[in-house]
Amino acid sequence: MSSARPLGQVTSDEIASQPDCWIRAQEQARSGLSGLPEPGERVLALGCGTSYYVAAGYAWLREQRGHGQTDAVIASELPPVIRDYDRVVAISRSGTTTEVHQALLRLREYARTTAILGALDTPIASLATDVIDLSYADERSIVQTRFPTTVLTLLRAQLGDDAQAQADLVGSGERATSAEVSEAAPRQLVILASGWAAALAQEAALKCRESAGMWAEAYATGEYRHGPISAARPGTLVWAMTPLSDVEIAAIEATGARIHRGGTEPQAELVLLQRHAIAWAASAGRDADIPVHLTRSVVEL
Repeated sequence: MSSARPLGQVTSDEIASQPDCWIRAQEQARSGLSGLPEPGERVLALGCGTSYYVAAGYAWLREQRGHGQTDAVIASELPPVIRDYDRVVAISRSGTTTEVHQALLRLREYARTTAILGALDTPIASLATDVIDLSYADERSIVQTRFPTTVLTLLRAQLGDDAQAQADLVGSGERATSAEVSEAAPRQLVILASGWAAALAQEAALKCRESAGMWAEAYATGEYRHGPISAARPGTLVWAMTPLSDVEIAAIEATGARIHRGGTEPQAELVLLQRHAIAWAASAGRDADIPVHLTRSVVEL
C-alpha cells in the first residue's frame, strides 16, 4: 500500500480549518482588540497579492457601513501624493513582504500604522505602531487560504457583524468545506462578483492560477459584457459569486458557457473555489503544495 501524500494535502488541510479560524477571529474581535481603525478614522489599507484583495474588500465594506473614508492600495504602487490618513492598515502573512515593509517606512511619518500579521518577530512588526496577532491562522503552504479569510473575518466582526451574521458566516464556511467538488477543470474560468465581493473574485482567480496554473480571470459583474465576454465559448465556466441579472444570464448562456450560481456568502464561495483549485491542480498532476515559480514571501526586488 502506498503511503504517498495526496497532491495538495497540506493546503487542503488548511482550507478545511478555516471555520475554526473564523470562530477564533470573531472571539478576538469581541475581546476589545486595540489597534484596528475606529469609526470616523481616515484609513489606508494595503497589501500585496492576496493581502491587497483583502484590503480592497475591507475598504469597500468599511465605507458601506459608514465607518469612514477607506482607501486600498497595492503596497508597491503608493500614489505620488499621500492623502491625510489617521491610520494605515498593512496586511502580511509572513511579516517579511518587502513592498509592504517599504510602504510602511514611507507612511509611518504620516499616520499610525497597524500590521495584521501571521508571524510576529518580523521586520514589518518592528515598524508598526500596533500589531494584530493572527499567528494561529499562519500556514505551512505557499498559497494563502486560511490566513486571508481569517483577516477578513476579523475585520468584518470589527465592522459590526452581529452574532447571527457571524454564526451564518461560519455555517456557510462549514458547508463550503464539505460540498462536492468537480475535478474536471474548465477550459477557461471566469469569476464574477459585485460590490465588496469583486475583490474576492480576484482572489479566487489568483488561487486557481497559483494552484492549478489555469486560465482564470475575474471581473466586477457589470464589466464582463464590456469586452471580456468575447472570449467565452463552450468550455468556459462563469462562476458568479454574487447574483446575476436575467439579462446577464442570457448573455452568458448565448456564448455556450456554463454558469455556476453561487450562494449568499461570497467568503464561503471563495472557500469552495479554493477547494476546486486544489482538485483541478491534482487532476492535471500538479501539487498545489509546491506551486510553480512561487515562494512563501517576496523579499527581493
